Amino acid sequence: MALERLFRRRRAQGEARDIPELWAKCPKCDAQIYKKDLEHNLYVCPKCGHHLRMPASKRIEMLADAGSFEETTRLRPADPLGFVDTEPYPKRLERYQREAGRPDAIVGGRCTIGGVPSVLLVMDYAFAGGSMGSVVGEEITRGVEQAAQEERAVVIVAVSGGARMQEAALSLMQMAKTTLALDRLWARRLPYVSILTDPTTGGVTASFAALADVIFAEPGALIGFAGPRVIKQTIRQELPEGFQRAEFLLKHGMVDQVVDRRQLKAQVARVLGLLHPTRVGS
Repeated sequence: MALERLFRRRRAQGEARDIPELWAKCPKCDAQIYKKDLEHNLYVCPKCGHHLRMPASKRIEMLADAGSFEETTRLRPADPLGFVDTEPYPKRLERYQREAGRPDAIVGGRCTIGGVPSVLLVMDYAFAGGSMGSVVGEEITRGVEQAAQEERAVVIVAVSGGARMQEAALSLMQMAKTTLALDRLWARRLPYVSILTDPTTGGVTASFAALADVIFAEPGALIGFAGPRVIKQTIRQELPEGFQRAEFLLKHGMVDQVVDRRQLKAQVARVLGLLHPTRVGS
């Protein structure tokens, strides 16, 4: 017993939180994956091909040409409604900002994608489940307007649980605002590519995410307005197998292509090269 106590490592209180986790578990096949290998494989399980959620910063690295990205999203959220539920909204925001390492649930800027001048906007599920509040709507609107002014394409990576309830009607207003901004882009005959990832739901699906010239979706992504459980309770019917998954929506004409993440950059670049006016005319 003395030897056992001697060699037993006594972990200090709170020490486990300071040690980085080296392994991740696939939620589909339960495979244990070394995190460095998972990152190298773009967060796709090497065993079963399941697409895990990917950090917004890694999305930018994956899609933007190397060294071309210039961030333009800098707005910070406010609390005009003085909203309080289980805690004040500002206090909740502080926690989200600390956890996600950014002001709100979006990051974006100028870049090139396959050599095409673009505005890339990526939603961040790590911040409040990617919920769309005033900042998200305003940053998307500004990004689209900037693209129209500078004759750039627009690529938006959507991942969201829907509207942000703490901003109530102000959040819902972003649906109309982002849609109207896209009209200015289309008036200049500039392309917009939407990438739907898991999950893309609520007001995001019902506005800019579903209005692109070309809509890509990642394999297995949950895409819809209301969740399957809510729909089932509303219509009181059994839903088809795989309802609201990317493959089901492709079969029914709601998305243009389901693309493995590892081929996504090439597919987006190809579409932008075909649709951007400077490339079409060259």
